[in-house]
Amino acid sequence: MRLLPVLFAVPALAQVTYQDLLKADPKDWLHYSGQYHSQRHSTLKLVNTANVSKLVPKWMYNIAGARRMESVPIVTGGVMYVSHPNEVYALDARTGRLIWDYHRQPALAKGPNRGVGVYGNRVYMGTPDAHLIALDARTGSLLWESKIAEASEGYWSPVAPLVIKDKVIIGIAPGDHGLNGFLDAYDANTGERLWRWHAIPKPGEPGNETWAGDSWKHGGGDTWLTGSYDPELNLIYWGIGNPAPDFDGDVRKGDNLYTECMVALDGNTGKLKWYFQFTPWDVHDWDAVEIPVLVDAPFKGKPRKLLVQANRNGYYYVLDRVTGEFLHGTPFIKNLNWATGLTAKGRPIRNEKVIPSFQGTKTCPATSGATNWMSPAYSPDTGWFYMVAQEGCGINTKSSDTFRPGGFPFMGTGYIESPEEPWQMYVRALDLTTGKLMWEYKQLNSRRYGAGLLSTAGGLIFAGDDQGFLTALNARTGKDLWHFNTGQPISTQPVSYLMDGKQYVTVINGSNVVTFGLFE
Repeated sequence: MRLLPVLFAVPALAQVTYQDLLKADPKDWLHYSGQYHSQRHSTLKLVNTANVSKLVPKWMYNIAGARRMESVPIVTGGVMYVSHPNEVYALDARTGRLIWDYHRQPALAKGPNRGVGVYGNRVYMGTPDAHLIALDARTGSLLWESKIAEASEGYWSPVAPLVIKDKVIIGIAPGDHGLNGFLDAYDANTGERLWRWHAIPKPGEPGNETWAGDSWKHGGGDTWLTGSYDPELNLIYWGIGNPAPDFDGDVRKGDNLYTECMVALDGNTGKLKWYFQFTPWDVHDWDAVEIPVLVDAPFKGKPRKLLVQANRNGYYYVLDRVTGEFLHGTPFIKNLNWATGLTAKGRPIRNEKVIPSFQGTKTCPATSGATNWMSPAYSPDTGWFYMVAQEGCGINTKSSDTFRPGGFPFMGTGYIESPEEPWQMYVRALDLTTGKLMWEYKQLNSRRYGAGLLSTAGGLIFAGDDQGFLTALNARTGKDLWHFNTGQPISTQPVSYLMDGKQYVTVINGSNVVTFGLFE
């Protein structure tokens, strides 16, 4: 940890209260997805459709040695917190000047890190050796650390923590190694583990009957992307990853609960309240971890508390988030061959010819998914859901595999991208309750996933891509109003905040934190 001498004015490092987290001030960006409902919509509108063409770079901070960073910045009290595996940087949000940095040892380079959580005077981060750490937000000093799982078994934690009340919620990876997933809650002040929910039920527990034999022992179901929270219902919503082995479903016949599910857990106890499974007996490696977006809106004339998700399997889902009831589902990609539709209860009608084979089977969408970890957004101004879609197919093959302890892949072979249908990325606007396509924007030459979206009250959708471009689109038409080449691929999502009466937009590309504001 390094705390720099105070040679310039730095922002006040104010404490973040639970009330702050409940009603996030638009001048800050306090959560991975902006607010608990994960709409990623900023009510700031100083930057808007009329003046976005005047947006220019204001400052840049380089993270030495970083590549394809996936961290989402957190901004509070004029300080921006940015993370990289085993590293946290506190920056002056006005200028990008470094206030302090923290470097954890050993510096394992295992997987990405997607961000931090903040509460009180603490900054929380998951680590490559499967620990949860708490830092002093004022100095970067380590306050405590708690072991989530055994790193020697192959576990690690790329998840941006979700802080609710006095608890830090964090998930784990990787299910592709046959390591069973879970979701933990820790005391935000002491680091004591308060509860754990297991994604794979053991014998005698509801859902274990959906696993043939003892296949549940290495069933996967990791929890590697941050979920959402409804404070009124006190429910945590979290997407669960794929079963293992990924492509050989013969050894794990059954629906394989609770993989490929959206689960609703009691925030106090971690008790499962309801679940909805998107892809029973998944053999395509389609994690269901995509961000659940919570919206209160009419559905067929009746007010409902909705949860919507664009799933890697290619379908857009509308659920009742109180009960988990399936309300509606429709494809959001044009090339989908693994299912012919959904039943009245949302279960996929599977095309039995499209399962992995020894010789290879074309599957649309590809294993990378019709979307992935790139965050969607929702605008209450338009009533539309915005997401990044991937059009493309893959060739899936299977073979027998054996679980090996120590973090080795347990996938039952794999896939390649189809050369006949190469990936192509789009930003798409969907009607919230019907999933109807309202417009789409083709991200030219963008063929790698990772960059998500930001909606603003200025009528804009900000989108990054793997070419390094940050683009501002008209939220109602999809028209490109402004773009800037940051020079490196973008694999995360932009944020917006207010400083000294000025609105800023920040995005992280491969190794830089890049911040924009209006030309003055």
